[in-house]
This record gives sequence, structure tokens and C-alpha cells, in this order.
Amino acid sequence: MLLINCPYCEETLPELEFAYAGEAHIDRPADPSALTDEEWRDFLFIRTNARGTHFERWRHIGCGRFFNAARDTVSDRFLTTYKAGQPRPDLKEAAE
Repeated sequence: MLLINCPYCEETLPELEFAYAGEAHIDRPADPSALTDEEWRDFLFIRTNARGTHFERWRHIGCGRFFNAARDTVSDRFLTTYKAGQPRPDLKEAAE
């Protein structure tokens, strides 16, 4: 069972209390109507699917807030969670 910390509530709860919301830090195109069908497809569906550290959006069902998380996709371990709108944390500094 995954345990996830909500950075807003400061609670660590089972994964069942959360909903996955896709890859984090994806910028929406300024003018979607200017994109080709292939560019729009890539924006909507193509993601990095990284092996190792992956930055994701999650939603805590209890408080209803979205937040970001860095998760290792190999071990399925959450490295950190942080509030939506904050920049990606420098995980190298945190490891030292």
C-alpha cells in the first residue's frame, strides 16, 4: 500500500484517499487553435513516462486540493510532495 502525504493537510494517508491526475508541470498551449492535430494529440496524450523520478499531480479527496509529488517509478516510493504552483524541488540537494 502506498502512503501519500498531503502538503496542505499535513496528513499521510493510504493511496485510496487520493486520485492520480497525470504528469505535473505540463504547460497548456497559449493558443490551442494554432496547433496542428498532431501537436494537440501530443499535448493531450504523450508524456515522458520516465523510469526513475517522475513528477506527478495528485488530488487529496479529503480536502479536494491538487498537489505535486516526486515519485520513483522503479520502487514506487514517494520522494516528496509539494503544493501546486511551487517549482520542482531540487532532489539532489535534498539527498545530500
